[in-house]
Amino acid sequence: GIGVDFAIFSIHILGISSIMGSINIIATILNMRAPGMTLMKMPLFCWGWLVTAVLLIITLPVLAGGVTMLLTDRHFGTHFFDAAGGGDPILFQHLFWFFGHPEVYILLLPVWGLMPHVLSTFSRKPVYGHTAQVWSFIAIGVLGLIVWAHHFLTAGLPVPALLYFMYSTMSISLPLAVLFFCWLATMWRGAMSFETPMLFAVGFIVLFGIAGLTGLVLADVAADAQYHHSYFVVAHFHYALFAGGIMGVMTGVYFWLPKWTGHMYSERLGKLHFWLTVVSFNLTFMPQFFLGLAGMPRRIPDYALQFAEFNAISTVGAFCLGLSQLIFAYNVWRCVKGGEPASDQVWEGTDGLEWELSSPPPYHSWETQPVIESR
Repeated sequence: GIGVDFAIFSIHILGISSIMGSINIIATILNMRAPGMTLMKMPLFCWGWLVTAVLLIITLPVLAGGVTMLLTDRHFGTHFFDAAGGGDPILFQHLFWFFGHPEVYILLLPVWGLMPHVLSTFSRKPVYGHTAQVWSFIAIGVLGLIVWAHHFLTAGLPVPALLYFMYSTMSISLPLAVLFFCWLATMWRGAMSFETPMLFAVGFIVLFGIAGLTGLVLADVAADAQYHHSYFVVAHFHYALFAGGIMGVMTGVYFWLPKWTGHMYSERLGKLHFWLTVVSFNLTFMPQFFLGLAGMPRRIPDYALQFAEFNAISTVGAFCLGLSQLIFAYNVWRCVKGGEPASDQVWEGTDGLEWELSSPPPYHSWETQPVIESR
């Protein structure tokens, strides 16, 4: 129906938006840094955004091409994806997933960039392995562009392609392991305190670690025949994108919210939100690993009774997870409306230009540009 045409149009509009935003980010980072701030002195959060923007500019035109080909198949008599006319349905999967897999890193790289700043602040230690993390971001960005077909290892690809996509996918675990090592080393023997941003950061490391390990399993061609299109994939995906992406964003919100608003949020509500989120998240998605291993496929309206108990647990967890986010929304609203005034530095031990300004920052920041001498 016409809904698909509107979806194609929407994808084009969103793609143009993202490409323009990415050009803006790259131009800003390359041209508007403070005097003395070389690229290797730049905060890791900015590096995460830089790699993200490059990935968007590379991948979104391919998605745009794919959906345009789909549009011409639908209305102008072409047969790009129609096997009856000599086309190849798998070609659409290639074009979609060339965007779709880097999109995972597009969502996660800014979070990986903010995580070292939070860990450093609440461990009272400098960021460990700044340069190593920068090169890991770049390596993950490059590797993320060349592993897309692991999303359809069961589609009948030739064996050399299966081996290539299996090994290239597994290789992403190496720069990601460097990031994990640097995050843990930043905390090692630090004078840690566990305010809400630190709780979310540590929760992120543990739960996102599960996503990484289950991703390695899914990359294995022989094992993937069992796991593909099962609830195991659903669980893996949510450990990556909820525990990794959304909990990472919550980390950043709690970290910078007092700086944005000039008020402190409720630490008691923040910690309640964290624990309810972590418990209910695991209650929702951990059973789905076992459902997938037992053979339950995804995207089905009904299922065998042997899956009923785990699905019931998952449903209860999902309702609790959704309701616990109301605490987050209330805490943010309460902070925006008022509360205990935040100091300029907000957290003891923070470093970076934003913490030199008042909370909230003024519309015009520095009369003279600050000169950067070190990280």
